[in-house]
Amino acid sequence: MAALMLQGCGSDVGKSVLVAGLCRLFANRGLTVRPFKPQNMSNNAAVTAEGGEIGRAQALQALACRTAPSAYMNPVLLKPQTDVGAQLVVLGRMAGIRSARDYQGGKAALLEVVLDSYRRLATEADLVIVEGAGSPAEINLREGDIANMGFARAAGVPVVLIGDIDRGHVIAALAGAKMVLDPADAAMVQGFIINKFRGDPALFDAGREAITSLTGWPDFGLIPWLGAAARLPAEDAAPLQARRAGAGGGRLRIVVPQLPRIANFDDFDPLLQEPDVALSFIPPGTALPGDADLVILPGSKATLADLAFLRAEGWDLDLATHLRRGGRVLGICGGYQMLGRRIADPRGTEGPPGEAPGLGLLDIETILSGDKILRPVRGRGIGGGDFTGYEMHVGRTTGPALATPFLEIAGEGPHGAVAADGRIAGGYVHGLFQAGAYRATFLESLGARSLGVDHGEVVDSALDEIAGVLEQSLDLAALTQIAKPERPLT
Repeated sequence: MAALMLQGCGSDVGKSVLVAGLCRLFANRGLTVRPFKPQNMSNNAAVTAEGGEIGRAQALQALACRTAPSAYMNPVLLKPQTDVGAQLVVLGRMAGIRSARDYQGGKAALLEVVLDSYRRLATEADLVIVEGAGSPAEINLREGDIANMGFARAAGVPVVLIGDIDRGHVIAALAGAKMVLDPADAAMVQGFIINKFRGDPALFDAGREAITSLTGWPDFGLIPWLGAAARLPAEDAAPLQARRAGAGGGRLRIVVPQLPRIANFDDFDPLLQEPDVALSFIPPGTALPGDADLVILPGSKATLADLAFLRAEGWDLDLATHLRRGGRVLGICGGYQMLGRRIADPRGTEGPPGEAPGLGLLDIETILSGDKILRPVRGRGIGGGDFTGYEMHVGRTTGPALATPFLEIAGEGPHGAVAADGRIAGGYVHGLFQAGAYRATFLESLGARSLGVDHGEVVDSALDEIAGVLEQSLDLAALTQIAKPERPLT
């Protein structure tokens, strides 16, 4: 078994995409490859076949490996609920709520869980490609670390450090990392990669030489800007507005309010690929556009808090105006709960205990209690079109509006609710628009045409494209040598 860990000079330097691309590259060479991320922080999660949840990036990386996602691929997941607290998920299951201070003080206790998960994957793979979190240069977080050098040293996995030249100061970032890292941590770094380069690569030859001179680390390559990465699901909401606002130029305008704890926003990726659709994420401080055809209330990791935020922004008033003009509204998961008469969280599952009136647009109410529902589902839309997706929520919803369902889930029956006039609907199923058949039927009901392509094909082709670029851009011989394979990775 061989292993390699990609760490970065910061968040959003492209680690997740590069791991996915390398997974596909080596899978295309006939190897059994597995992705691994010891600790992740994201509200964009995926459901595993055994009913657990992991970060969306690791599910994508599993797809790149052509294998099913597993909770062992991301044993520790933090899902932020407030600025200083998060839901802790261990091996796919909720393990309570932790403040940032409490988690920082107790994370070392999770190292054995992380190492055991890694060993399980290693027994079934020719190659494990590990993704770090944030940056190892954040030395204030080094004590008890399980995400970067703490894991790398405990597992004996060699590290390659990624620098993002698109954000600038990449020479300083890599040289600075070498300067601040503990010598034993710095010794784990076997080389560096420059990512997101635009223009003539020769113009940075002197910069690469300077990094090697300043750090002593070998140069494993320079990767150009990967346009195909835009066709992959994103994991972090931070770059959401910059990357995805106002995508498309179609005549059907769909808008999504950008809630502070928006979750699983990759639900909308397939709509971004439709030429007849113009989809926008609406940032705080901006009214919902008056010319929108459809407003989608997305999933949320803290439904009551995001509902209060929605009202504080005046978006509830914008929704009322939108409906008076004949517009439509769709709620997904937390957004579906917001559409009802009332939401109650008596045990403080998603924040402080409490309750609040909903938007009153559907005759339902939701109690946030009981075990978290995590499962893949498939079915058919009431108006037609088969879909596959998943549920990921705490909460049980009841009410008269359920008599007019939004979806039909295979083996179970009606799901979700639709208002009497047919213009307001909602349900718990994420991933609805992935299936070309359902998406085509849904858009047709709004007067738009669809390409009718399953979004999985779009993602799969992007992974192959990225793998091809990496094969041309990286010193694969050097990378495979430091991964210490038991047999050649060719």
